[in-house]
Amino acid sequence: MTHVVQFPGLGIQLTVNEVAFSIGNFQVRWYGILIALGFLLGVLYAFSRCKAMGLDSDRLLDAVVVGLIGAIICARLYYCVFYDGDKYWKDPLKIFDIREGGLAIYGGLIGALVFGGLTAKLRKLKVPAVLDVVSLGFLIGQAIGRWGNFVNQEAFGTATNLPWGMLSDNTQAVVPQGPVHPCFLYESLLCAVGFVLLHIFNQYLRRYDGQTFLLYLVWYGACRFLIEGLRTDSLIIPGTGLRVSQVLAGLCVAAGIVILIALRHKTSLSGCGSRRVMEAVGLAEAPVVQESAEPETSTIFGDLSPEELREIFPGRKEQAETPAEPQPEEAAREETEEEAQKERETAPAEEKEQEDAPKE
Repeated sequence: MTHVVQFPGLGIQLTVNEVAFSIGNFQVRWYGILIALGFLLGVLYAFSRCKAMGLDSDRLLDAVVVGLIGAIICARLYYCVFYDGDKYWKDPLKIFDIREGGLAIYGGLIGALVFGGLTAKLRKLKVPAVLDVVSLGFLIGQAIGRWGNFVNQEAFGTATNLPWGMLSDNTQAVVPQGPVHPCFLYESLLCAVGFVLLHIFNQYLRRYDGQTFLLYLVWYGACRFLIEGLRTDSLIIPGTGLRVSQVLAGLCVAAGIVILIALRHKTSLSGCGSRRVMEAVGLAEAPVVQESAEPETSTIFGDLSPEELREIFPGRKEQAETPAEPQPEEAAREETEEEAQKERETAPAEEKEQEDAPKE
């Protein structure tokens, strides 16, 4: 299906096709490609950080594979259970068709954490450290995967007069008043910003395993809570009118803040983080300042030999051959030595004169 998407305030108009290519009657959609790309980049990032995080990459691979399977299953079930309608009750086989969308991120996170976390525990990995690196991979996947919603023209918000308001056939069918909030774009950008900030924190400021994951819960939870309030297609808790993802996001923020406060004095790392904590737990050596016995040399010509210096500055040769004038202290020392030498030379002559003198 093709959509004509406009951003009237920016003067942008695009034509997007949900189908990337077809193999016979089988259609490969951009939604699935973008989800897969986001997952792949997230996994590559996680594996690139294994050494710095003190994790075994082979064991982590087992946890990632099992976590992925659990994430897909739970993301789909989460969506279908809270879907407003009886489409999946009438035709249960549609549950397995995810090419047109219908994956709930919070369901995927729950599945990944439960199944991946259990596998990491069985493979004797430090689960909090795994959660730290995996949460950063989540942000990469979410930042890219949300563009699948753009291609499908779903997950948009209410009407807006902002310059970046989005307009398409799908948005007009739900919100005929005009352009809507491009919620997919908000979440994608916030996830990208969150990744950069948490990557820096994880590398240089983390004080204990699991701290980055807790900050991820707070960051993404706060972002999702605000964005979910704008969306027009939120999943609702039956009989309450409450948005499922908004409730979960609020709980994640509250829980994350409480745990961060409770563990504010904790210092326990198995990989990169705060330099001071790494030194305290033996992961890094404190810098040793060595005093050099050698005199300091010129930063420009310190590595050059006297011969090389004479070639560059010919006048230095004559200057080197001219004896330097003695300093006042050296001159006084030389005068004292000359006087002592004269006294030693005159002493024998005076003794001889006394011997030759007539005795009375």
